[in-house]
Amino acid sequence: MTQTPEYISATRGDTVTISCAASESVYHTVWKYDALAWLQQKPGKPPKTIIYKVSERESGIPERFIGSGSGTDFVLTIKGLTEEDEGDYYCMQYRTITRTQ
Repeated sequence: MTQTPEYISATRGDTVTISCAASESVYHTVWKYDALAWLQQKPGKPPKTIIYKVSERESGIPERFIGSGSGTDFVLTIKGLTEEDEGDYYCMQYRTITRTQ
């Protein structure tokens, strides 16, 4: 997976986009969907899934986080940026997801 840009400098209220390119399709032939997730990691905390199945938001994730794309090209858009959004973001192809609530 290749993400661009490597770094983003933005201010509150901005819209930012992060692109993710896979070397091959992330389509899961059993599940019948693109198995692409976006993770957010804040300093000193473990990563957490914010988007799965390309565009589905995890519970509690604001609507301003928008996942899109298909095939090998995907985008995470964050609208109305806030200070709470600061951190590292990763795209990831997955085979299974274990959810703990």
